[in-house]
Amino acid sequence: MKLLMLGGTEFVGRAVTEAALARGWQVTVFHRGKHAAPEGVTSLHGDRGDAAGLAALEEGEWDAVVDTWSGAPSAVRDTARLLAGRVGRYAYVSSGSVYASPPSAPYGEQAPLVTGSPDATDAEDYAQAKRGGELAATEAFGDRALLLRAGLVLGPYENIGRLPWWLGRIARGGPVLAPGPRELALQYIDVRDLAVWTVDALEAGLGGAYNLVSEAGHATMGEFLESCVQATGADAELRWTAPEDVLAAGIEPWIELPVWLPPGEARDAVYSTDVSKARAVGLRCRPVAETVADTWTWLQSLGGVAPQRPDRPMVGLAPEREAAVLRG
Repeated sequence: MKLLMLGGTEFVGRAVTEAALARGWQVTVFHRGKHAAPEGVTSLHGDRGDAAGLAALEEGEWDAVVDTWSGAPSAVRDTARLLAGRVGRYAYVSSGSVYASPPSAPYGEQAPLVTGSPDATDAEDYAQAKRGGELAATEAFGDRALLLRAGLVLGPYENIGRLPWWLGRIARGGPVLAPGPRELALQYIDVRDLAVWTVDALEAGLGGAYNLVSEAGHATMGEFLESCVQATGADAELRWTAPEDVLAAGIEPWIELPVWLPPGEARDAVYSTDVSKARAVGLRCRPVAETVADTWTWLQSLGGVAPQRPDRPMVGLAPEREAAVLRG
């Protein structure tokens, strides 16, 4: 198959590109040229934020395209319209954030959605921007549009900082603030499992919306953090702390303590996704210990400093705030 990857040099896009290359696909990567594309691809350069930025895509035919765009939906609209007559299927990497909050748990692909417009020229509201991207892809490709509603994505190449922050913190050793409860069930997807499912789905000619994340309880907060201790080999002591004590200290879930959400409505909105539809067509998720260990190996290859997307906030808890809570 011939794949056009829009992006393809970082995190999700890179993982999809590598999965396609492993199948022997011919891959063209369209990107801005700020990062090197994987070996074995054809590179085309352009900036989708520029009016003339799609010039390199005005010619060419592909069996499928994968789009990870997180900006203004109008960029998805313009790209999809340009390619509609020359591409077989359009896979848009969306987000579970498109579901109207709070969804009834567990929620599937038919749950109510936020509003969005394919013509929006800004991405101030992430959920609405992703929904607008979905509408743009569907407008141009109809049932040939594949919408990947990804949950929390972890693994090698992560440029958001969630798992890399935990690995870096635990690698420093000593007492570590571990937000409880330890048995809190997580849902996430290893970026490589997302990538494999995506190329499988394109090969099978699937269309429509799919939730892409592990089953609820695939891992717990305890298993996640203990895997970090094991992977780093650090002399770290996990100090499990009740969620009410963490919140009382003014610590912001998800941002200051990545991945963690206390029991309640917000936690249910992220970690109560029904993934039976995707599992019925082949979604499989590797153990959390493998995701953590492989991310640590990758992080070490970079000298311990992960890349950071400039459009996402820095995550992690300041050492002095952690120390204050542990003392308390």
